[in-house]
Amino acid sequence: MDKSAADELVTLIQELVRIESENPPGNERKVAEYIVDWFETEGIDVELVHEPFEDRPQVVATVGSGEPTVVLNGHMDVIEPGDRSKWTYPPYEATIEDGVMYGRGSVDMKSGLGVGMYTLKHLKQRLEAGELEGTVMMQAVVGGEEAEPGTKTLVELGYTGDCAVVLEPTRMQTATSEKGTAWYRITVPGEPVHASRPEQGINANDRVRTVMDHLDEYDSVLRKREDELVGKRFATVTQINSSNESVSVLPDEVVLTLDRRILPDESVEEVDDDIAAQLEAIEQEHGFRPSWERLTTYHSGFADPESEIVTTLQEESWNMRKIDREPIGLIFSTDMSHFAERDIDAVVWGPGDHQQAHTVDEQIPIEDITDGFEILDRSLRRMLSRNPS
Repeated sequence: MDKSAADELVTLIQELVRIESENPPGNERKVAEYIVDWFETEGIDVELVHEPFEDRPQVVATVGSGEPTVVLNGHMDVIEPGDRSKWTYPPYEATIEDGVMYGRGSVDMKSGLGVGMYTLKHLKQRLEAGELEGTVMMQAVVGGEEAEPGTKTLVELGYTGDCAVVLEPTRMQTATSEKGTAWYRITVPGEPVHASRPEQGINANDRVRTVMDHLDEYDSVLRKREDELVGKRFATVTQINSSNESVSVLPDEVVLTLDRRILPDESVEEVDDDIAAQLEAIEQEHGFRPSWERLTTYHSGFADPESEIVTTLQEESWNMRKIDREPIGLIFSTDMSHFAERDIDAVVWGPGDHQQAHTVDEQIPIEDITDGFEILDRSLRRMLSRNPS
């Protein structure tokens, strides 16, 4: 990659990082508008999609036409930076120091977004000239940090392809498998009375202790089974909230949020049945039954390790950086799941180290950005070549 193009790519990513797009509350609009303007300036077909949220548009850009279609996907939102006084550099200035870019979203995942955008620009001329054949689609989506249905909605609307690359940071290793996630709201009932006469009611907080003990045992059983790539299953209570507004009244209910991590060979329906069975067992043993509902779902994802998108990215990552060609699995969930649900070969691959995500002084080496572009560009040129041999 020549210096002029590298500088242009890095500047693009700096501009993306400088646009604050925290979620919550979900203020991706300015980033979306910037991306649309950038694509329009480059003469690339682009549109805003005002679903699933009218005031939080998503972006879809395409170059080329016909088959195959390769989808590049990245979320525009970032988490808030926390105590800004702890940052060495302001989180939204995209400072570059000693070959490293600092800033909220620099690694998660505006570098991935920028690399995807620049790849469309680079392939446009070759596709229009007929040197390559097929379509490359870039999706800049909302809600990646809060498991909101940004990518899911685009796929349901028909913005999809033959394969997909979710550009989350993986140190440019090719992830072919990831855990799914389901969040459950479990409601523990009580009978409210004034706290001066607690014996006349039922304290839902006391029942929570029983539910927690039961869920801890459930979690310990889950951990006994492990997937080779993504590790163990978990069931973790992450929130406990009482319905009470008064400190002098027993709550009529307490709500737990359970985070259930799902292996690739488990279905969400099986996990639903599992949760229902756990709560039924509590009723049989203790005489009360919590209710439940599933709030959010990321299905587990799995791509064919022999598919073209997998082997091409592995080979080009090895050629460029000697990055291990063995597939990896992810213990967290990404938008890969929404493609995998529809049997589309999808991988998670991108520049930067995910361990930098959500940290103070989040950062990415500039070399990772430029090498990431080179690898992605070469991979797509191979896949879309009229003479792949």
